[in-house]
Amino acid sequence: MIYVNNYNNMGTLVNNYVFKALENYPYDLEEVMEALNYALSYDDKNTMALTLMGRVHAEKLFKYDDAIMYYKEALAENVHAFEVYSHYINVLLWNEDYKEAEDFIDFAITVKGSDKAVLYFKKAILFEQLKQYKKALSFVKLAKEFTFNSEFMHTVNEERSRIKGKLPKKKKPKSKKKDKKSKK
Repeated sequence: MIYVNNYNNMGTLVNNYVFKALENYPYDLEEVMEALNYALSYDDKNTMALTLMGRVHAEKLFKYDDAIMYYKEALAENVHAFEVYSHYINVLLWNEDYKEAEDFIDFAITVKGSDKAVLYFKKAILFEQLKQYKKALSFVKLAKEFTFNSEFMHTVNEERSRIKGKLPKKKKPKSKKKDKKSKK
């Protein structure tokens, strides 16, 4: 029984450090790193701590390979660690690992409970970066279909407008009147 209580206390302690890190991110990185190091020293498989450590490496230190390592470690521990998905996809896109990003998104969409709207949105961004704008718009449409809150719907609509603005302009056919004048 003592072991169970120690484990519960340890779990609470780890969560307290994770919460402290989350509360301070991204404003006080010194506090974040201290709290994450404590959390990971007590539980080196804590997916939330690994995810935030990945975010620090990706978003603040621009060490994408290190961030990818933390994200993969979190996903190896728990494939349902949904807090990892969006951040992992972001770093794959920033690192121009497009094939890996597409493969992960395709996998993540099949995981029960994953946020399909966010995943289709990320796939739209992937194809936008690949300059496949029509394909990107098809995934924006899917993201809208799976969106169930107004704030995210606004974000999706902004994405749609931005991508539409990148589509090549269609050339207008010359009018017949101008053609006749130019022949004279």
